[in-house]
Amino acid sequence: MNDMINTAVINAAHLGSRVLSASTLSSDDVYNPKGDKLGSIKELMLDIDNGRVCYVVLSFGGFLSLGEKLFAVPWSALTVDTENKRFVMDTDEERLKNAPGFDTDHWPNMADATWEKSVHAYYGTTY
Repeated sequence: MNDMINTAVINAAHLGSRVLSASTLSSDDVYNPKGDKLGSIKELMLDIDNGRVCYVVLSFGGFLSLGEKLFAVPWSALTVDTENKRFVMDTDEERLKNAPGFDTDHWPNMADATWEKSVHAYYGTTY
């Protein structure tokens, strides 16, 4: 996890702030509650009509971006662990491996309502 998010999360928790710079989140790691690393944040996808983060594009597997699989994870599926200065998603590695994913050359249409419903259903989140 980069030093910027460490500082930003500590400051946000200390000051009661709920606002972070999107650039500080890129490349940050995501873990499950057991402490297993699930991947790292590659992108944040914004709903420009509503002004909110819809999805985190999580990269998993591969080496130096070769062979990695990408997943659109609903923002609401993540929590911030201020004590360990990282993001947490309540899932295991096997479930993530079986999640609907995509590669860097074939992104889904994230504006498609059917696709959106299926992603939220998989992660048990609401939109």
